[in-house]
Amino acid sequence: MFKKVVLLTAAAATLFSGVAQAQDKPILNASYDVAREVFAAINPKFQAKWKAETGQDLKIDQSFAGTSRQAQDIIQGKKVDTVTFNQVTDIDILAQRGLVRKDWQKAFPNNSSPYYSTISFLVRKGNPKNIKTWDDLVRDDVKVVFPNPKTSGNARYTYLGAWLYANEKFKGDQVQTKAFVGKLLRNVVNFPTGGRGATVAFAQNNQGDALLTFESEVINIAKSDEFKSGAYEIVTPPVSVLAEFPVAVVDKVVDEKGTRKVATAYLNYEYSREIQLLLTTFNYRVHHPDIAKVVADRYPKVRLIDPTKVLGTWDQIQAAHFASGATLDQLLGQRN
Repeated sequence: MFKKVVLLTAAAATLFSGVAQAQDKPILNASYDVAREVFAAINPKFQAKWKAETGQDLKIDQSFAGTSRQAQDIIQGKKVDTVTFNQVTDIDILAQRGLVRKDWQKAFPNNSSPYYSTISFLVRKGNPKNIKTWDDLVRDDVKVVFPNPKTSGNARYTYLGAWLYANEKFKGDQVQTKAFVGKLLRNVVNFPTGGRGATVAFAQNNQGDALLTFESEVINIAKSDEFKSGAYEIVTPPVSVLAEFPVAVVDKVVDEKGTRKVATAYLNYEYSREIQLLLTTFNYRVHHPDIAKVVADRYPKVRLIDPTKVLGTWDQIQAAHFASGATLDQLLGQRN
């Protein structure tokens, strides 16, 4: 009798352990460096929704860093279920390695970009250097801070914003455009690997005259007590770059782990009315028509240039500007 009880108890323990593992199997989301607060707000809401729909408890692990670094970590074996990046090229690299489906931009609406932003400037109170446009950032008396475009999708949008502006200013003259962007890079006093490091350098370490980062981050910093609320002013140039925030399921990983269903639901949730509204509280621009209309007056008027409409496909942009030995490397080499 005792043996039967022991066996039954052991069997029950094994059964319940299996259920617990099925319920508690975590997913890992890799995201860009300044997304901590955003996903700290999104994740509990999705966990509650998943629990209500499936009865399962879900643990969501997070990884934050420059998206190029994140992509390299995934290529080297990091078991990431979903990526919520700020650069198409960093997901394309994963697709080229067979980690993400080739047509990943068709998996979710709006080219798999649930929200978007642009590049703005954060300057010190009173705007002592009178910084208004991209032209002011290449003046000899202005020093700027933004992340390293080699590791940060955030910074590549800054680079592209400057390039697209100069391309219009000089009517497509590539020599003058390249010189303009090269001068901007020479005015950088700190090149952290990610956006949060750039924020700390500017706001806490008092480096530079302007911080160049996402509009959403600029507004968040300006309002944050953590970074001396009221000590800064926001400058959004009249022309800037369209910065999309693409998402993808890491197919190879979710198939290995058996997490495809939850990973797909997690990314779809970003398109829900509830989360689109939440994203606007972090000052992102969203696609949901009702929400976008309600918050339209919250954002400054700016003409956003889509890089792919001027510079070709993202593959072409990557090859021309960000590949090893391409234009960015050439310009960074001139800083020394």
